[in-house]
Amino acid sequence: MTADAPDQEIASHPERAAGNFYGRRKAKTLKNEQAEALVTLLPELKIDLGVPAPSPLNGLFPDSPDNIVLEIGFGGGEHLIHRAKLHPEIGFIGCEPFINGMAKASQSIGVNKLTNIRLYDEDATQLLEWLPDACLSRIDLLYPDPWPKKRHWKRRFLNEDNVKRFHRVLKAGGEFRFASDIESYVNWGLRHVFNHGGFDWTANKAPDWHEAWAEWISTRYEKKAIREGRTPCYMIFEKHS
Repeated sequence: MTADAPDQEIASHPERAAGNFYGRRKAKTLKNEQAEALVTLLPELKIDLGVPAPSPLNGLFPDSPDNIVLEIGFGGGEHLIHRAKLHPEIGFIGCEPFINGMAKASQSIGVNKLTNIRLYDEDATQLLEWLPDACLSRIDLLYPDPWPKKRHWKRRFLNEDNVKRFHRVLKAGGEFRFASDIESYVNWGLRHVFNHGGFDWTANKAPDWHEAWAEWISTRYEKKAIREGRTPCYMIFEKHS
């Protein structure tokens, strides 16, 4: 890795406890169509952790895709739906505990008649524990809650234990993609991934982490961050062992 990485000096903090969810579950009242989607569609799309994962994992999908991508904390599902429409040959798993986001995504999946998405509406650590070894081609963690106050850093989803989980469930050569506009979280994330030792950062020069990836769509959150002067970083880490 020859690129000059952002400063990685981060104070030591206890890690986020596995299985603990921090954040909102619900905000404004759901629209009728979204509420209906939660009742009628989510039960069909939701992954049941009460039964063993299928072997191979592509048994979750009717078309048995060769590659499966997990997006953790998909918000309103904009990126998840966008990529699922572009790539019907890929299976997508979306995880989002926020009810409003899950309702919006469920409705959009129904409207677009997508069959290559499965959902999970609880803490993603539980899903990661359930997944078998080397089953995913890619994991996306896009603009996770930064918990900017130092006393809350232990709540951050990107931590030592979850990097280990990412490494276990990714195939060799699989990618972990992380996007954030918060400098302290970017540095924190780099530290934890580098400390693990099982990933290579694919960047060679600054534009490699300042330019959005192919097929990226900008959300309202990202546009607001840019307006407010924050610079997004888009990082790709490849599992090498």
